Formats: sequence, C-alpha cells, structure tokens
Amino acid sequence: MERQGRRLVLTLLVCAGAVGCDFQPDPAPGPVAVPVGRFVTVTVQYRQPAGCANTPQHCGDRVVFFGSWMAPGGEVLLDTPTGPTFWTGVVPNVPVNWPPSDEPHYVRVFDPHLVDTPTGGVTAARLVVGGQAIDAYDSPGTPQESGLIYVDDSGTGRSPL
Repeated sequence: MERQGRRLVLTLLVCAGAVGCDFQPDPAPGPVAVPVGRFVTVTVQYRQPAGCANTPQHCGDRVVFFGSWMAPGGEVLLDTPTGPTFWTGVVPNVPVNWPPSDEPHYVRVFDPHLVDTPTGGVTAARLVVGGQAIDAYDSPGTPQESGLIYVDDSGTGRSPL
C-alpha cells in the first residue's frame, strides 16, 4: 500500500510537471518585421482664379502643393502646362490609404494670388488629386483649410464622402 501511495504521488508530480512544459520550439528572438507600405505617384491639378489684381507682386509666383504625409521641405511646386491659370504636378511617394483603414490625407495648395484673402493663400478649392475633385473640406475659409482624399493603388483619388 505504501508503495502504491508513493507511485501515485510520483505519477501526480510527473503529470503536474508535464502540464507546465512547453514542447514547441521558441521562435528566434528579434522584432517582427513591419509591413511594407504601399506608395504611388499621383497627378495633382489646380485651377487658379483668373486675374491677379490683389497681389501684383506675386503674380509670377508658382503654386505649391502640400500633403499631410509630406515632411517639411517635401512640398511640390506645380507647373503650368495648359495656360496661365491651370497648374499641374506629379507627386511621388504618396501612401496608399484606400480602402479606408486610416484617416484620409489632408491636401492643399498655397496660391500666391490669394495671399490677401482670409485664408492667407492656402486653399483646397479647385484642387483635383488623382483625378478626383476635392469635395470634402476641413476648416474651409481659414488658413488651415485642407481637402480630404483617399488614394488607391493606381494613384486614383477617392472622396471620403
């Protein structure tokens, strides 16, 4: 009887120890790789209001495009291929955010013709990003005015509305 009692205790101890054992190999130590982001090139178009009577000293200045993903100094100067009021540019390395899994991008331009307006020259009106006209705005009519846009894998803009 005493022998059976010892055997039972020993069996219980072995079983209890085995429950806490992990027979799977441990993964190699180190950080998990961050998923690679997707980036595309996007065409931006902006129609400048006709005339430059408010700020004649800035009539020859170029329009500048800004996106919320851009680091300071990464803004893009737009060119004028189709006349004095139509500005176009190509913006590289735009993060893809469509289908929406994050906030939309905030986009805007600095238009030197509009410096003397309440926005101080900043606007998202008359702006087209990736073929999509901006139709959703944040802080319209202020110096913080921005348009909201999603961008898909083909560089096409998509309205958040």
